[in-house]
Amino acid sequence: MTDRSPASLTEPETLRRPPAAPAAVFGGAREFHFERHHFDLIAGLLYQLAGIALAPHKAEMVYARLARRLRELRLPDFDAYCALLQSDGVADEIGFLVNALTTNLTSFYRESHHFDFLASTVLPELRALNAHKPKPRLRLWSAGCSSGPEPYTMAMVLVSAMGAELRRWDARILATDIDTHMVETARRGIYPLSGATGIPPAIRQRFTTDTRLDGEPAVAMGEELKRLVTVKPLNLLEHWPMSGPFDAIFCRNVLIYFDRRGRMQVIENFARMLRPGGYLFLGHSESLYGVSNLFRQAGPTIYRRE
Repeated sequence: MTDRSPASLTEPETLRRPPAAPAAVFGGAREFHFERHHFDLIAGLLYQLAGIALAPHKAEMVYARLARRLRELRLPDFDAYCALLQSDGVADEIGFLVNALTTNLTSFYRESHHFDFLASTVLPELRALNAHKPKPRLRLWSAGCSSGPEPYTMAMVLVSAMGAELRRWDARILATDIDTHMVETARRGIYPLSGATGIPPAIRQRFTTDTRLDGEPAVAMGEELKRLVTVKPLNLLEHWPMSGPFDAIFCRNVLIYFDRRGRMQVIENFARMLRPGGYLFLGHSESLYGVSNLFRQAGPTIYRRE
């Protein structure tokens, strides 16, 4: 998710116990009657489908986002919506529910020390390891890519650091996210100009073109970047169809959504997917402490596969 949410659905269990939802959230005079049992059913579905632990203090957010959906569907209340979610043949609505309740906020070159480490440490190591191979393989993964700035930033770093030498490499960047709307946005690779301010001007001039998005100034990722990036939908708690191995995985501000069991499952799978010595990049509020002993710390929120 890259940062699937600064307004995250839950916080790490190690930080604090999530507060209970204020009593005023439930009942009361509002457009749609909303009770704790509605929230519990929706939160249970989200956990079952996506492994996302939705804390009770997010009840107001759930109401606000789903009230719009009730209006669109012309449903009278949350009783009707919950009945719809439990009926047969509602795969599309279940998909909408997951998309609506996962917040996606990301930016280019966010947590820039990770990209500096990719350029200054990871890529030189790979070049040294593969110096005598005629067509060396390089695989990076943005797990939880949101709308795409993270994998495209990875691509900018890769092209800038490797230069013409990159042509002899079999280099690919996989980008995945559970939100199908975000997957489509990442595939298009077009962003409002206001959202591209994190790209250094010289880099933006080299790798993007000016365009319009909904009538407003925007930038489009260049074909050199898009050839490197493959975007796919993926639920990290379900089957992973790829085989790896990856040289580096970025999974930043995603683990905060999962409970301890989910975090351990995902980290174990990352370890399996990484080559020995491969790197895992986590978000600024995440840690592997007490979660896995398969990695050693290589920098701030940077871990290396033992």
